[in-house]
Amino acid sequence: MEEVKMLNHIITQTIDSVGTSREKIFEIGERSRNEYEYLKKELDQVKSKVTQVIKDVDQSALKAKHARNRLAKVSKEFANFTNEEVRVAYEQASEYQVQMAVLQQEEIQLRTRRDDIERRLKNLQDTINRAEQLSVQMSVVFDFLSSDLRQVGEFIKDAKEKQTFGLKIIEAQEDERGRLSREIHDGPAQMMANVMLHSELIERIYQEKGIDEALKEIRGLRKMVRSSLAEVRRIIYDLRPMALEDLGLVPTLRKYLENVEERFGISISFKHFGVEKRLAQHFEIALFRLVQEAVQNATKHAHASEIVVKIELKPSNVTVVIRDDGRGFDPAERNEASFGIIGMKERVNMLNGSITIQSNLGQGTSIFVQLPISTNET
Repeated sequence: MEEVKMLNHIITQTIDSVGTSREKIFEIGERSRNEYEYLKKELDQVKSKVTQVIKDVDQSALKAKHARNRLAKVSKEFANFTNEEVRVAYEQASEYQVQMAVLQQEEIQLRTRRDDIERRLKNLQDTINRAEQLSVQMSVVFDFLSSDLRQVGEFIKDAKEKQTFGLKIIEAQEDERGRLSREIHDGPAQMMANVMLHSELIERIYQEKGIDEALKEIRGLRKMVRSSLAEVRRIIYDLRPMALEDLGLVPTLRKYLENVEERFGISISFKHFGVEKRLAQHFEIALFRLVQEAVQNATKHAHASEIVVKIELKPSNVTVVIRDDGRGFDPAERNEASFGIIGMKERVNMLNGSITIQSNLGQGTSIFVQLPISTNET
């Protein structure tokens, strides 16, 4: 007991230190993101100025050439021109030459500024990536220490077993959080950023183009908000479909696949074999997530036009097959869907099942999953 109290004391102190460090890392990441966005806008402006000044330099060079030709003609036929014409020819040649030199210097400065901003953006992106990696690692440590590790420690005496148990739980949580974070970042977060951008433009459009154009922008803004709301509802549904608890696995899968078919405009065939029966809740959730991950990979990464999902419920096992006609991938190479496949394999391993993935570039992907059903899971 004395060892457990000492361990709890050490964990408490470590939690405070880790929590403070995690917040500081998050602040560094946020500052870097803000600076990155500001510099990105400035880079666009500088690039636009570079393009314009190049055009100005070309025009000025053409004018300077004409002025030099005029001056050469005046110098050659000096007696045929008045003093005023001679003076104007000299002044114009000098003026265009100076103007071109100024523009060329401005172009050099703008190019230097552009290159400097691009280097800073690259460094900031590296800082953001490192901050995100450290933040995830610190979150794993923080959650591990903040969980019920103290209570588990009273029952699990072996430190190695305790560490493995806690980290397995946290890794599963972090996988779900990472997936949800990507969903929100790629969906509602991007849409909300666009909403903010368009909302800032409405007043300017009203002032410059009038009420009709402003109303058009507002109508477009309303559509974006509707799309964002629909995406949020979809993410909430994907987190935990309520129908899974009420109706069971097969009806929920059928409804989910119908929604995916409607949303992405692809053909999805769902076939169920065997007796439709309820399984243990954790088993139904795991099977639903396996199909969900495979279908998401097929629609988002493989760009499939047809998907076939089959599930067969037998007294001793469940077999699931997901096939698509997408672009496929080389299993030996790391690709966009790697994290999803790793998560699927981990789920199957936790349920003592087997998974086989067959895929070739341009030939689609086939996934075969078989999970045993013990007598206490029915």
